[in-house]
Amino acid sequence: MGLLRRIETVTPLLIIPVIIYGVMSLLAGSDHGPDGPAILGMLNSTLISMPMISGVRWILTAGDALLVLSLIVLSIEIMKSTSTRSSAMINHVASMFVLLFCIVMFLLVGNFATGVFFLLTLITLMDVLVGVIVSIVSARRDFGVGDGFAG
Repeated sequence: MGLLRRIETVTPLLIIPVIIYGVMSLLAGSDHGPDGPAILGMLNSTLISMPMISGVRWILTAGDALLVLSLIVLSIEIMKSTSTRSSAMINHVASMFVLLFCIVMFLLVGNFATGVFFLLTLITLMDVLVGVIVSIVSARRDFGVGDGFAG
């Protein structure tokens, strides 16, 4: 297995939306007004606006797009967790560090105290929980533990 493949297997991909949010936070500055954190203007900026048949406009904001990206990455992470290699276990540990980073940032940094980042933190929590559960179930199946084991 090549070096790039190993790095991809070990690195939790949810770090990508977290880094994107961090860059947006840096670009937004640290001003906190009466309306909340400075990043809210960026998160609420319209990326796509389309008229719907119902007569209303559907609006996709930057925060919404970041959450969509996070959900896509979460599904990839869940598929990666079906591996029983030791690199998958390292990925779970690294995912735990991403979760801890998100929790600390949410609690301590003003620009990270938003609904979008809270949902991103919940997505990283789901990555940790579901990834470990899927790995355990896959490992049990690989080792043949169960009714099919004759004694």
